Amino acid sequence: MKTTVFDSLSAIPPKDWDRLCQQGSVAMSRAFWELIERSGMNDFIYRYIVGYEEGDPVVIAAVYTVTTDIAIFAPPLVRRLLGGVRKVLPHFLKWKMLECGTPITISSPPYIRSASVSDEAVIEALNRDFRRLAKRERCLIIVVRDFEPNAQALREPFRRLGYHWTDSLPNTYMEIRWRTPQEYRASMRSYFRSKLNKHLKRNLQAGVRHELVDDFAPLADTLCAQWLEVHTHASEFQREVLTPGFYRELPVYMGSLTKVLLFYKGDALVGHALLLRDGDMLRWLYVGREVAENDSLYIYVAETVVETAIELGARRLEMGLTTYPIKQDLGAEVVPINLAIRASWGLINPFVGLGYALLNKVPQPSPRQVFKAAEQEGRQA
Repeated sequence: MKTTVFDSLSAIPPKDWDRLCQQGSVAMSRAFWELIERSGMNDFIYRYIVGYEEGDPVVIAAVYTVTTDIAIFAPPLVRRLLGGVRKVLPHFLKWKMLECGTPITISSPPYIRSASVSDEAVIEALNRDFRRLAKRERCLIIVVRDFEPNAQALREPFRRLGYHWTDSLPNTYMEIRWRTPQEYRASMRSYFRSKLNKHLKRNLQAGVRHELVDDFAPLADTLCAQWLEVHTHASEFQREVLTPGFYRELPVYMGSLTKVLLFYKGDALVGHALLLRDGDMLRWLYVGREVAENDSLYIYVAETVVETAIELGARRLEMGLTTYPIKQDLGAEVVPINLAIRASWGLINPFVGLGYALLNKVPQPSPRQVFKAAEQEGRQA
């Protein structure tokens, strides 16, 4: 397999990309990556690796360099210690890394390949380019992300190449088996249903309402400011920094696949939830608030996202990382994610896995039986 590294999406023949990605996730579509390139997030610099056999494209992987906190999932004590150190050394343990994956959502595995080539051949070819790019761009760490349960067989090929297989923040999903929101709420055990109804009632009494909108480009500045309010107060995970351009361009590039739920209190826009349709799955990408508070509005937002997935006919809802207790109370299941990580320099690579594990601790929420026994059995069947 011969690989070519492209410095921009426009340099790749569209037919090569589309030939491989037409059956894949929206997160690997050319339109999605055009949006990402134009979004202006952080200090991301994007590259694209395309593998060819006899002139035909057989694999595509997107890679990028970005400055990332090596202790991105650090527990509270470590965060406090780092906060003190960074008052004096602002960039302490914030390194320029080379990553392969999707910067704002999950695509597992993080490349798309033809059935004519094996994962082992793909990983060996990509690794050669990862190592060369990392050294050229002076990146100490290479991260390949994200691997959900469907990609666990890739652990051994990466391990043979010196990568450490480590835990990342888990994702949350809900299998949609209901025809209406009423059926969904009726399927819940009484404790969880009454808890949810209490919060929904509070929002109803407060005059909170919502609407689903396709074209939200005119609201880009407001929506980005709301997202930034939540991001700034996040205690579990902070990395990509969205821009108004991201919100402005998203409906342009993704069309009707992207929607936003707008939440109003009276006439005031107090929050939003950003959604992306990906085949039979609905992805909840981001949430924004006018004021970041621990109140009933977030529960109302999350439940409305579930209702929207049902009404749009989605078969699966991705609810994203963090705020696990609230999502679990609504019936979401927590799904583990792994990363493959190594140093670009062989001498220090043996210490990378241990160091990463010491600095980072990911939550492992226990399962909750939210639905009645018959419904729970149906979901597990």
